[in-house]
Amino acid sequence: MKAIVLFKEGFEELEALSVVDVLRRADVKCDMLGMDSMEVISSHGVKVTMDCLFDESAYEADVVVLPGGMPGASSLRSDQRVIDILKDFNQKGKWIAAICAGPISLEKAGIIENKQFTCYPGFENEIPSGIYQDSFTCIDQNIITGRGPAAALEFAYTILEKLGVSSTNISQAMQYHYLKK
Repeated sequence: MKAIVLFKEGFEELEALSVVDVLRRADVKCDMLGMDSMEVISSHGVKVTMDCLFDESAYEADVVVLPGGMPGASSLRSDQRVIDILKDFNQKGKWIAAICAGPISLEKAGIIENKQFTCYPGFENEIPSGIYQDSFTCIDQNIITGRGPAAALEFAYTILEKLGVSSTNISQAMQYHYLKK
């Protein structure tokens, strides 16, 4: 299994790096792909070094992940390469995961129509073709969505499970169960 997380300036750290952390703990190859640069600065000024730049090899992954954060999510939506890979993954039934403001790219790609999704409150107005759910995470067919930073771990565990890897041991080791009390 291989996952890719797409990065643009202004990404949300928790949403992007929690996915990378959880998948790597589970020994799932997870690459951080810079869309424009090998060093990308988050919405809160954290500089992160990418594993590689986006190229055609991204299409070989099993899941593509879009973090939220502003202006990162808007920049991803404006990048035709992002829209193209979303359409390709959707056509092939591959997993697509987007959190917080990230699902706005799903709308632009035309792949969320009549599908249930969640997102950061207020962004559902930018996704009129989907069916908004007021939930922490949401799965509809091959699309996984998450609400926002507080949902980052559950979102990451959901991706892991959909890739066929149990999240039980990792979530216990990370003491996730204490959040559920």
